Amino acid sequence: MSTEESPRAVIAALGANLGIAATKVLAWALTGSASLLAEAIHSFADSGNQGLLLLGGKRSRRAPTREHPFGFARERYVYAFLVSIVLFSVGGLFALYEAYHKYQEVHEHHPNELLTSRWSWVPVVVLVVAIGMESFSLRTAVTESNKTRGDVSWVQFVRRAKSPELPVVLLEDVAALLGLVLALAGVSLTLLTRNGYYDVAGTTGIGLLLVAVAIALGIETKSLLLGEAAALEDQHAIEAAITGSAGSGLAIINLRTMQIGPGTLLVAAKIAVSPADGAADVADAINSAELRIREAVPDATYVFIEPDLRRADA
Repeated sequence: MSTEESPRAVIAALGANLGIAATKVLAWALTGSASLLAEAIHSFADSGNQGLLLLGGKRSRRAPTREHPFGFARERYVYAFLVSIVLFSVGGLFALYEAYHKYQEVHEHHPNELLTSRWSWVPVVVLVVAIGMESFSLRTAVTESNKTRGDVSWVQFVRRAKSPELPVVLLEDVAALLGLVLALAGVSLTLLTRNGYYDVAGTTGIGLLLVAVAIALGIETKSLLLGEAAALEDQHAIEAAITGSAGSGLAIINLRTMQIGPGTLLVAAKIAVSPADGAADVADAINSAELRIREAVPDATYVFIEPDLRRADA
């Protein structure tokens, strides 16, 4: 997935979240529902997260410098990791705090603003509309993901993706939809039963959901930041490209790959050559292998091949 392919899903999510956040804030101001406040903060956090993803994509396209000779492609992983932190703190922990605060009010028999407000019907309408808008955002993310997902499952797609934007948007949208359902359930049951504990339960569910998603995102982006190997199919393609056709004379002693960033792969290999081969022959063989690697795996931006003498027992 190139840097240019994923912004469509990110921008769709950003537009949806900004619209949803504004309506949730208005509904919370009218009713005082804890679930709506948690969902409003969640939407604002998601909007900020999409802004971070777009900023990371822009900064990753900077040209390499002497201080950063491999470029800045990994900035997309850095900003994706910041997204998990924001989602955990601003989204999840705030929702859990709000749930605890609301629980104390209900436990101490304070009047529930949602039940006493003449606008008590507003949250239900807002949440239903928000579910529709969030469904559109998720549909866009799924459509964009299917262009590169292939036959792998959604779990495998999220875990194996080298571009962080679509997995992040997918998980955020799924969490947002589930959170809206929890909020709708909490608000509706509170209105039907006149029991404020349902609003507290909905808010708690939202907080736990966001914390779980944030942890999952953090684990995946941390792995990318540490430096993952190329996808297994790309590794096999690189191996085949190095050995080349019959009579190429190249055999792999050691091969290492590392995903420097989305669409940017580093390949380092040590190959065995015959003691009888001249320097010019070895150089030609290595240059041909580099060309074959880049043809087989276009993301192989940096290719380093080191020759070594073939051992007698090899």
